[in-house]
Amino acid sequence: MPSLERVDLALSFMTDSDSPSDPWQELPALLDESRHAELHAAIRSMTPVDRARTLSRLSAPRIHQLLESIEPTFAAGLVEAVPDSQAFRLLAEIPAPTAANIVQHLPEERGADLLQRLDERSAAEIYQHLPETFARQTRTLAAYPPDTAGGLMSPHFLAYRGSLLVREVIDDMRDNNERYRGFAIQYLYVVDDRNRLLGVLPLRRLLLSPRGTHIEEIMVRNPLRLPCDAGLEAMRELFDSHGFRGVPVVESANNEVLVGVVEEKAIRSASERRTRRTFLKMAGIVGGDELRSAPLRLRSTRRLAFLAPNIALNLLAASVIAHYQETLEAAVFLAVFLPIISDMSGCSGGQSVAVSLRELTLGVIRPHEFGHVVAKEALVGLINGAILGLLLGGAAILWFDSPWAGLIVAVALAANTLLSVVIGGLIPLVLRGLRLDPALASGLVLTTVTDFTGFLFVLSLGTALLDKL
Repeated sequence: MPSLERVDLALSFMTDSDSPSDPWQELPALLDESRHAELHAAIRSMTPVDRARTLSRLSAPRIHQLLESIEPTFAAGLVEAVPDSQAFRLLAEIPAPTAANIVQHLPEERGADLLQRLDERSAAEIYQHLPETFARQTRTLAAYPPDTAGGLMSPHFLAYRGSLLVREVIDDMRDNNERYRGFAIQYLYVVDDRNRLLGVLPLRRLLLSPRGTHIEEIMVRNPLRLPCDAGLEAMRELFDSHGFRGVPVVESANNEVLVGVVEEKAIRSASERRTRRTFLKMAGIVGGDELRSAPLRLRSTRRLAFLAPNIALNLLAASVIAHYQETLEAAVFLAVFLPIISDMSGCSGGQSVAVSLRELTLGVIRPHEFGHVVAKEALVGLINGAILGLLLGGAAILWFDSPWAGLIVAVALAANTLLSVVIGGLIPLVLRGLRLDPALASGLVLTTVTDFTGFLFVLSLGTALLDKL
């Protein structure tokens, strides 16, 4: 869900190393001496990067003490500055009344997202300390998956019946200016008596229209809208195509009841979060998020979950070398090309994996469409494999003055490139069909396959042509 001040902790690496002037270093003394006015002033003066850095450097007891000592608005500002992986742990670790006070001062959609990630018991305890209306709205938002229109929408919007006059709407906005202060009001929404969306009224058009005009006469009819289950990619495409700042959200494609508004900044933030998660997953970070402020045991366990299987998979690839040990002893130069061929093929397969992940996300392919992927990737693999094979084969001829060495290397790289792009395109589909995370496991499987087949192609060809080398 969207965040007003979300700052990736990676930005902190752009700052200088710790020094006596670092804002977070003065907080323990202010906490111990209960100097609350200075404590609030220090937090107010921090940039979002400083706030994220503060919560990453203080010990857990100090963080709890800090969040309980400052006003909820300031505590919410600190929680707002850190990634979700750290924010929801903070809410789980502090007393439920304190967590509830913080959640009330977060944007509702952000609070709902964090509560959704908590275990059921912790979330229930926090809900018990929330005002009834606020808790009900938050539960409604938390019921939607995070990267859908329902999960990203804001429940704060202005909707009016079409029979109202322009002056009545303007008077209502003026009379309730404090209540509407945090609402997104670039657009107003026109609904019927069953709250079904009829039209959209840009604020500029409202203000420039005669005061005695009914708003249904000046509204934009049949506006674009999003169902609650619309995915992130569909929303991004809509915003990119039309340049909207906000789009109304209805219950479903067949139910036009207006339930919220999703803003462009929410889509942008969600896209950035997904990109970071995907990058970390492909790097082997289970869960797609990690900060060094997380518990040591959790960090170690998550990394080992990816690294430990690599031992078995690498042993499988190494077994090929062991099987062809005599060939390597007779033609040592082949060992030079083993890592080159496996790496080049791995890069080609990685490109294919990325395209499949992208198309799965967009919904343009389905997990069972193997034939379509094979047909498209095989052509690319044949062309690129032939070109790369000729280049590396030519280098082998010049290097070792042996056309047979060039032939072995060229054929092995061409064949492995073809195989790797086809397999790379299929792996995400297979994993998605098995309900596994393709972003996390695709790289691991592809590396093993390209190493195994690359070694096999080179050494089997070398064995067959050993008398000519």
